[in-house]
Amino acid sequence: MAAGAGSDAVAPAGVGGDAGRVVLRPVLFERLATSARVTVVSAPAGSGKTVLLRSWIGEPGVAGDAGWVAIGRDERDPQRFWLSVLDALRRTGPGSGLVRAVSAAPDLDGWALVERLLTDLAALEHRLWLVIDDVHELGSTEVLRQLELLVMRAPPQLRLVLASRHDVRLGLHRLRLLGGLAEVRAADLRFNLAEARELFVDAGLELSAPTLSLLHERTEGWAAGLRLAALSLIGHPDPERFAAEFSGSERTVAEYLLAEVLDRQSEQVRRLLLRTSVLGRVNGELADLLTGETGGERVLQDLEQANAFVASLDTARTWFRYHQMFADLLQLELRRAAPGELAALHRAGGEWFASHGFPADAVRHAQAAGDWVPAARLLADHWPALYLDGQAAVVKGLLAGFPPGLLNTEAELAVVAAAEELNRGSLDAAGRYLGLAETGSASVPAGRRGQLQLLLAVVALLLARQRGNLLAVAEEASRLQAMAGVADTARPGLGADLHGLALISLGSTEFWASASGGAEGYLEAGIALARQGGRPYLEFTGLAYRAPHEFYHSFARADERARRAVELAEWHGWTDDPAVGVACTVIGLVLVWHGQPDEAEPWIQRAERTLSAETQPGAVLAVRMIRGTLELARDRNAEALAALEPPGEPLARQLSGQHYLVTRIQALVVHALVRLGQAERAGQLLAGLDEHDRERTEIRVATAALRIAQGDPQAALAVLGPAQEGPDSDDYWGFWRARADVLEAIARDACGDPDRAAAAIERALDISERSGDLTPFLLYSYAAPGLLERDGRHRGAHASLVAEIQSLLAGVRPAPRARLQPPLAPLSDSELRVLRYLPTNLTAPEVARELYVSANTVKTHMRNVYAKLAVHRRAEAVERARALGLLAPSAAGGTGSAGPQRRSRRRGRQGGNLRH
Repeated sequence: MAAGAGSDAVAPAGVGGDAGRVVLRPVLFERLATSARVTVVSAPAGSGKTVLLRSWIGEPGVAGDAGWVAIGRDERDPQRFWLSVLDALRRTGPGSGLVRAVSAAPDLDGWALVERLLTDLAALEHRLWLVIDDVHELGSTEVLRQLELLVMRAPPQLRLVLASRHDVRLGLHRLRLLGGLAEVRAADLRFNLAEARELFVDAGLELSAPTLSLLHERTEGWAAGLRLAALSLIGHPDPERFAAEFSGSERTVAEYLLAEVLDRQSEQVRRLLLRTSVLGRVNGELADLLTGETGGERVLQDLEQANAFVASLDTARTWFRYHQMFADLLQLELRRAAPGELAALHRAGGEWFASHGFPADAVRHAQAAGDWVPAARLLADHWPALYLDGQAAVVKGLLAGFPPGLLNTEAELAVVAAAEELNRGSLDAAGRYLGLAETGSASVPAGRRGQLQLLLAVVALLLARQRGNLLAVAEEASRLQAMAGVADTARPGLGADLHGLALISLGSTEFWASASGGAEGYLEAGIALARQGGRPYLEFTGLAYRAPHEFYHSFARADERARRAVELAEWHGWTDDPAVGVACTVIGLVLVWHGQPDEAEPWIQRAERTLSAETQPGAVLAVRMIRGTLELARDRNAEALAALEPPGEPLARQLSGQHYLVTRIQALVVHALVRLGQAERAGQLLAGLDEHDRERTEIRVATAALRIAQGDPQAALAVLGPAQEGPDSDDYWGFWRARADVLEAIARDACGDPDRAAAAIERALDISERSGDLTPFLLYSYAAPGLLERDGRHRGAHASLVAEIQSLLAGVRPAPRARLQPPLAPLSDSELRVLRYLPTNLTAPEVARELYVSANTVKTHMRNVYAKLAVHRRAEAVERARALGLLAPSAAGGTGSAGPQRRSRRRGRQGGNLRH
């Protein structure tokens, strides 16, 4: 379809190229050819209705079977209208032999002509379309009633297509209820980006993607706007600059909108449109305020009904906005007619928005009025709520509306600028703005200094959290919580929200700093406060940061929380938030550990796109580790090394102190180097570690892998020994312990000790069975298949797991695992301790003695476990807990009772002193 419309826009000929060239729109053609008795095409001037219909009736299957009637301006003569209808139908194939010719006569009655036409068409057997363009120009009520009679009594084979700038009263609501009405509206007629590109190409214009996108955005796909832009661009020396400046005030667009829309309105409507054009959105109350009149809502509703470039924003039709190009024209006309009133109109609108709970709109209008200090204070007052609602993009836009120098001189504004720098990952710049705010606090009025201190506390907490500085976060969180009561006095509910922010910050920082179990309590309490206060953004971030902690308890719960966080982000439009990257990292990690690389890949890619070392340095380390593990499992060792060894200086600057993930990444780097045959370089890396790091389980595993590659299995066994002697607080599930067991099996086998090799493989399988982690076998695929095949003792206990591992090692893609529903409620630490004894043969009294509690206590915990897991028997509880990953391995990797006891006591001491 060409960009314009015949009688209601511009000439139907194409823009440039061959005459009459149109952008064909087959999807709309199909809707026009529907079996509905009546199709209404209703849209504003210049939407391309005429060109769409003219191009459609020339299509095969319609050509020759459609009569065309174009109504002239303010048509009031029934006889002239109906004679044109008869002539149009007589020129069609199906109508030529049925519709009788009629000559004009003074006493010819429109009603009689309709009855005669109905009689002529009674024998119609072939489908026939009657297309009437510009129905809104029918100025006679009598003609409309006659057309309604034709609509209601037409034979089944007659299809009417009615094009209009606005809906006309034809009783079509009855057809809508019966399913006999099809509708093509303004939204359907808007050009999409591909159609806009085709229009410009037909005009001989090859625009860059950004230029095309900007023009499409500015015109909102409005056909006439795009066509007028194309006409203006032909021969223009700077298309990019033209696109940046193109608006409704551009001469050709302004002339069109003036003639076709604005000049057709009454003086009262013009006044309302002009004075409310300063608003991004308007309702009846605002319209009445700015015009000093009443009835604004009805006027706005009538304008929308008339397709006068006014669109409703809600189903109740109380809020409206103007098409961007129409708003541009209105503002131009307002500047011409009443330039001295602009500031007052903005000020009045801003005050209304501020008093009705729309702070962002209030700030924008204060800025437009030039009221910089009030605008800054408004933003400072509402920034905590905007941040807690995930409105970072809104804040960024508001800050951009201030003069740059003001951010340095207004202390409250400087704090908000610091928060924006944090969002960009500019920690140094954030620190500078905080310093400016603290220095300038003396100039802040005494009554606002408390607000400034609150802002400083929030942003200082966020800065410490982004640096991963646990001590600083704890200090700033305590400071913020102390202010919560004051915040509640100024704004009820804000104190609880800030308390939740402090807890989530504590929990997320503590986890990323040390993988500590104490983070769990802070995060759970923070999420609960977020839900209680109705802060979905705070809940989303809490869930995202809680998910990696859950990974150490249950793969299923970690996956569930992470996916819930992503769903919240997608629902609210926070998909670029770094917390989404954290959640995607967890989902990818679970899938990698389950041996599902293809399913993991898009999640890891999404995490890599979303996370940056500037905003989430700890999470970047995690996704780097996962990417390296994935590539090693795929035997893509060069890619693994590239992922694990990017330039590390920016990341190191962001982190406060040595991160616990660093040694795990170093261990994977050693694995990649060994596989690439770079044993000497791997040895140099290990030699460069300090003594404490060399004692860590993951580094011992990496060293053993190097020794095996060097042909020294005895040395590998020697270095692995200490890694298997006791529990490792940083390896709760036994991920690295299982890898150590597989390497021990390889070394034992190389030393000619098949029995102890089989025992080591059995321990690794036992851990993988409980945790769901298959990477111990995927990382050592050069030896694992033979060890699994030769030893048959595991075939009963781990037959299904072994079959899955063997399939993966053979390159057979596993079926995606079903997402299990998590427990109905989280299991307490006491319930988890009892759960770990359920796979043993110990009775309830024997478990009680092991845990130093009463038998009744154990039985109570067992009942609670059954209820939360939705099972009824002990065996069912064990099976479901294993499927959910709730059963942790014993300290020795076996099934004895002493291991769970030691493990649970250690965790109890670890987490107890950190819970609030």
